[in-house]
Amino acid sequence: MAKLNIASFTRRTGRKKKDLAKFLRKLGKTNKRGIYPAAVQANYEVWQEIECLDCANCCKKMTPTYTPKDIKRIATHLDMTYDEYYEKWLKKDTNGDIINKSTPCQFLGKDHKCTIYEFRPDDCAQFPHFVRKDVKFQIQQKTYTNNLSYCPATLRFVEKLEEAFAAKL
Repeated sequence: MAKLNIASFTRRTGRKKKDLAKFLRKLGKTNKRGIYPAAVQANYEVWQEIECLDCANCCKKMTPTYTPKDIKRIATHLDMTYDEYYEKWLKKDTNGDIINKSTPCQFLGKDHKCTIYEFRPDDCAQFPHFVRKDVKFQIQQKTYTNNLSYCPATLRFVEKLEEAFAAKL
């Protein structure tokens, strides 16, 4: 696995984001059979190519959405109360979601590893949300589009979906 070049990723995303977003919208409207198996295959292939610890852009430039259960779990691990943890690190965004007050994430280590990995929010554990049977593709395609600029794995994932469906759309 080659070391990830963030500058190259940023340039490639800038060139391709608009076209990939258009592809995702088109794919989402088609209700094509086989999207889920293609996503499973693309997911597998992406993680053969990309190592998250080379990047950590999700932790540097994004914030997870916290559930009350996440907050309680992390606060307990840190020997804090729910309210103490919330007051120190969290806020509500304009949608009413609970998020970090700032980026990068307070738990991102210098080695790009999460210092509370075993207790991290579920949103972090599921990121980048490639394969989910519980959510329709039409909803997921918006997540993929939003994450293109932040996550090299998402860029490769969408490129792989495009390769799988380009001739069929």
